[in-house]
Amino acid sequence: MIEETAVTALAALAHADRLSAFRMLVRAGPNGVPSGEIAERLAIAPTRMSFHLAALERSGLVRSWRDGRRIRYAAHFEAMRGLLAFLTEDCCEGHPEICGIAADACGCDADETIKKTQQARALAPAGEETR
Repeated sequence: MIEETAVTALAALAHADRLSAFRMLVRAGPNGVPSGEIAERLAIAPTRMSFHLAALERSGLVRSWRDGRRIRYAAHFEAMRGLLAFLTEDCCEGHPEICGIAADACGCDADETIKKTQQARALAPAGEETR
């Protein structure tokens, strides 16, 4: 994950309503939750919730699809794991075992994460910082 993507994702989560919605979607799993139900369960006006869900979707942390007449939203788990891996990648002054709990929680494969990060760095345009 490149730094700009991480900043966008963290900015999307930096609002209480969006964070609550994202946590609900994480709990719901891959089947997601209809937008109206999210708004109802969080006691947020549907139009306001749509605004927040759109911000989460633009960040890449949430995906949506049409289910009949409803729009369902679900956490994008690969993006979430990527963000967690990005945040813990260089942790603990070269002692990654300290951050093992974070890696275990997100189902991250440390070797695979390092490999993907190195690939992203190699593909990033000149001058664009990746971590």
